[in-house]
Formats: sequence, C-alpha cells, structure tokens
Amino acid sequence: MPALLIADDHPLFRTALRGAAADAVADLVVHEADSLDSVLATLERETDIDLVLLDLHMPGNHGLAGLAAVRAQYPHVAVVVVSANDDPRVVRRALDHGAAGYLPKSSGLDELRDAIRAVLGCEQWLPSTLRAAVARTQSSSSDADLAARLASLSPQQFRVLTLVAKGLLNKQIADRLDVQERTVKAHLSAIFERLGVRNRTQASVVLRELELTDPARALEAQP
Repeated sequence: MPALLIADDHPLFRTALRGAAADAVADLVVHEADSLDSVLATLERETDIDLVLLDLHMPGNHGLAGLAAVRAQYPHVAVVVVSANDDPRVVRRALDHGAAGYLPKSSGLDELRDAIRAVLGCEQWLPSTLRAAVARTQSSSSDADLAARLASLSPQQFRVLTLVAKGLLNKQIADRLDVQERTVKAHLSAIFERLGVRNRTQASVVLRELELTDPARALEAQP
C-alpha cells in the first residue's frame, strides 16, 4: 500500500493536495507535516513512506536545504518539490539535488495526479509547460559539485551538518542526537574532509548555498 507525506504549512493547500492524491492512487496512505522538523520526524517514525510532496518554503526550510536533508537521510524516499517558484533554473537545481519531480503551485489537480502516479511509478515528472525550458537549462558546475559533496555524507553526518549550521555546539549536538561528544567530533572531521572545508563556519556556508528567495515574500516586501 503506497504512502505519501504532504509537507506544506498551509492547511487549505494540504487539504487540496490530499484530495487530489486520494483520487490519483487507490488505497493511498497520506500523512501531513507543516515544517521541516515535522517532515523529518514523520519519516523517522513512518518507515513505509514512498513519496514526499515538499514545499520549498515552510518553517525550517528555505529553499533546497530541506530537499537535500530528505535525500541524504532517507534516500529511498522520492521527493516532488512543490513551489510557487517556476523559474527553470530553480527547477534544474532541484532536479540536480535529487528531486524526482517539480510541481508549481499554479498547477491544476490533474497535473498533481499525473505527478504522483508518475513518481510512484519510478519516473521523473515535470509539467508540460516547463519541460522544454528546463531541458534547455544547463546544470551549473557549482550545483553539480555541491550535490555530489552533500551526497557523500552519511545520514548522521548530514544531521550533524544541519545542527552545526543552526549554531549548536558539539555538546549540544551530542545531546540532540544522543551520542558521545567524541562521535560528533569524528563526524565533523569527516564532514570537513568530504565537503572540502576547514571549519564549522565554512561548512555552514555550504548549506546556505541551498537557500532560495520565497517569491511570495518577495512580493510582500515590495512597496
């Protein structure tokens, strides 16, 4: 029985996605989350989830960092990015970082159903309106390199990197992950080597490279 996690902080949008998903696949089990922390907690608890519909801009997630976190820690789970941003360059970056599909929030329910069916069938999916533009968009060498470096981290190393980026000290990270402080130090040494950085600050910058501007907030900020 396939299982889906809808990750979005807008309840009405989650309800619309849930209804379309139920129409798309028979006997689909649907979970919901409203923040990146709840996404990761749900994936840890519900080990049968096959697909995540992930909003790029929700509490705890500001761009592609959430996508990278899910792909690093739960590589067996497919992710379809759901976003108001339909810039082909952003779509290309999402695909380069492991997204199985990309769904603009302006998409109709038919497209959502098609996306869910396609990705659960192990296919990549893009809306017809974006396919040509994304195909013409070259992957940047920096993004390809960044994706490869992040993919080299183990799930636990990625968790440590995320907590470092949040400003936590080694002892705090050890308490959060229920491990010894020396284990955190060992993870950090491996993280620095695999990311090609020398310290915590540089490691944090690597994750910040995944941040994107939320189009909705950009419009709100205009005078």
